[in-house]
Amino acid sequence: MSIEVRPAVAFDDVAAVIGPKRPDSNVCFCLSYRLRSSKENLALRGPERGDRVRELCGEDPAPGVVAYDGDEPVGWAAIHPRADTSFATNRRIPHVDDLDVWSLWCVRVRPGHRKQGVSHHLVAGAVRFAREHGAPMVEAYPVDNGGERVDLTMAYVGTRATFERAGFVKAADTTSVLNGFPRVLMRLDLR
Repeated sequence: MSIEVRPAVAFDDVAAVIGPKRPDSNVCFCLSYRLRSSKENLALRGPERGDRVRELCGEDPAPGVVAYDGDEPVGWAAIHPRADTSFATNRRIPHVDDLDVWSLWCVRVRPGHRKQGVSHHLVAGAVRFAREHGAPMVEAYPVDNGGERVDLTMAYVGTRATFERAGFVKAADTTSVLNGFPRVLMRLDLR
């Protein structure tokens, strides 16, 4: 497997990884943190969610990165300036300082491609994408699961160990809990 990570500019490729099986479904589509307003997130129903992601794929910077095995999209990582996300006002995730950090909040690998290192490629590719866009720092908010199994529906935030392997260090505790595990704020300095 030869993984290449590219900006998420092709909506169909993003939808292949994080889109619902049915277009009328109201699943996340990775918008819950990307949109600053929970009101906007809740108002988007069915196909409107995909339409909003299509718009985001046309913006600069793109809403994240996609991992490809050849021409097949096999993974997704959501990364964007924190100021444009709900993390800008999230009370459970602290702000460590006033840097214009980028948030990396979702890493998803398609079934059939898991446990092959794709998530590590996605994290590295997301960091590279942020660096290319002038980010001084990247933050992530993974669970600190101590090696215990994380339910697949909640694994999108990643684990502390995954981000430590990518060079991130713990910067703060949070009051957020996911799947029974505390989330920690991890940072990677790009300066």
